[in-house]
Amino acid sequence: MSTAPGTMTVYHGFSFESARRLPRLPDSHICSRLHGNTFLLRVAVTGPVRESEGWVIDFAEVAARVEPVLAEIDHHYLNEVPGLENPTTENIAVWLWDRIATHLQGLSEIEIRENATTGCVYRGA
Repeated sequence: MSTAPGTMTVYHGFSFESARRLPRLPDSHICSRLHGNTFLLRVAVTGPVRESEGWVIDFAEVAARVEPVLAEIDHHYLNEVPGLENPTTENIAVWLWDRIATHLQGLSEIEIRENATTGCVYRGA
């Protein structure tokens, strides 16, 4: 006899491309200049495995909640997006969290990678 697992975390990955500059840095810093990034986003949802479906959440539901938010920043100049005037990866993570959490029950973590070696993880306030 098997028992249903308890709480589990699942995630869905996305990507978006945006231009930005970090205006609070000195002119000598490479990120003070206009540049683009292909960001990788991982949205994690934590909850019980629902016995009826055998999953925590349908990945299509995660996509339906996240993609409209990404449309606001994909292929945009982030500095012109309200709330992202200083679009550090950390600030982007908080901005995304604030817009996704209200529509995605169980949101537990957002990870943003700005390239192959750097990024951040945000777990909410």
